[in-house]
Amino acid sequence: MKSSQHERDNPQMELFKVELMRIVDASHEMVKLADIIDWENFEGTFGQMWQPKGRPSIDTRVMVSLHYLKYTYDLSDEEVVESWLQNPYWQYLSGMRYFQHPRVLDPSSMSRWRKRAGKAGLEQLLTETIRAGLKLKAVKPSQLKRVNLDTTVQEKHIRYPTDSRLYDRARQRLVKQAECEGILLRQNYKRVGHKVLIQQQRYAHARQFNRADKCQKTLRTLLGRVIRDIEHKAEELIEGSPLASLLETAKGIHTQQRSDKNKIYSVHALEVECISKGKVHKRYEFGVKASIATTSKGGWHVGAMSLPGNPYDGHTLSQCFKQIKTISPRIPEHLFTDQGYRGHGLSLEQTQIHVDKKRRGGTPQRLWSWMKRRAAIEPGIGHLKAQHRLNRNRLWGHQADMHNVILCAAAMNFHKLLKHIRLLWLYIFRAIFSILQHHKVLFSGSTR
Repeated sequence: MKSSQHERDNPQMELFKVELMRIVDASHEMVKLADIIDWENFEGTFGQMWQPKGRPSIDTRVMVSLHYLKYTYDLSDEEVVESWLQNPYWQYLSGMRYFQHPRVLDPSSMSRWRKRAGKAGLEQLLTETIRAGLKLKAVKPSQLKRVNLDTTVQEKHIRYPTDSRLYDRARQRLVKQAECEGILLRQNYKRVGHKVLIQQQRYAHARQFNRADKCQKTLRTLLGRVIRDIEHKAEELIEGSPLASLLETAKGIHTQQRSDKNKIYSVHALEVECISKGKVHKRYEFGVKASIATTSKGGWHVGAMSLPGNPYDGHTLSQCFKQIKTISPRIPEHLFTDQGYRGHGLSLEQTQIHVDKKRRGGTPQRLWSWMKRRAAIEPGIGHLKAQHRLNRNRLWGHQADMHNVILCAAAMNFHKLLKHIRLLWLYIFRAIFSILQHHKVLFSGSTR
């Protein structure tokens, strides 16, 4: 990840390439923000991952910029790389001096980079957005004194889990893996399983539940036959091998009951949990709990993390506050939470924790108004889900859950910075135009 001398610092000109400064508008918000962000901080953070051997590394600024753009505009790895080739402003943000026509990287490099960067590295992307906001004066230091904290569900990109689908999917994956390892099964039930699954769904849609339950029992029986056939023919299964792991998952799906704890809801994503947040329109959500921390004024994100295991909100307060201290340049003086954090048992020296309540009681009016402002975090979470890829996490694994929520918060701040620069220049132009109009009126009056 450590890059050599960048082409922008090279004084030698290219004869047959077009400089980006001749293409882009110097007053564009992307150009302004590219000059404000301190890219040297990323070089120091991610330089530890650089190895002198092997193929040449990809420039750190390019990788960081692509992840900002990916989550800001809700794009996949493939889409952001393709769009990067067509957009000179995105290339300028990435530190390019000349317009690039070939691909600078393969989209798969982005997923490997996220794994190597880890939680601490990606938190640097979120920290830098706050620092850039302070430089632009978009973030006021006083706004960092008060922080709102709340939890939500980061849903996984999976099908809605039903027993029938899980039985059939587990059987399909077992049969496919057994074929890859050269195990000849007595019967794979490919056509029979597909037919029974369609029948079960049709019976359930017609509210013929007795017949649907019978088809579901048949699918479970077929899965059990394939499991026993593999166990009989595979004499020694190496622990940790793909077939052994898949067989253990299939056994869990085959034996789990409705009232069991820690059930399996997806064959390929075992980290998925069933969480109920009391929503009327969506009773159950399948994913992982996530904690979001924003400033009470401005709505700037100063913390974001996943919470696997669906813990009680109050028990997560200590680790969330630790992350806030790492990201924010100022320790918050007030932390506002909802009633889900009651009984947290955490006492801090420099920070007061205020848990919301139904009635004001003896609470001072000024503090009560800040406590009621805690609800301002809710539309911020809505924007994260609607515009910045928090609604459907397409990354795999527990670590990917943490990476996704941090990058979503960083992209939200990045988007707010772009908007602030755009509105700032609009305000300046309007002010200049009003002054010119005023002088024009005075000049026309004096000539008369």
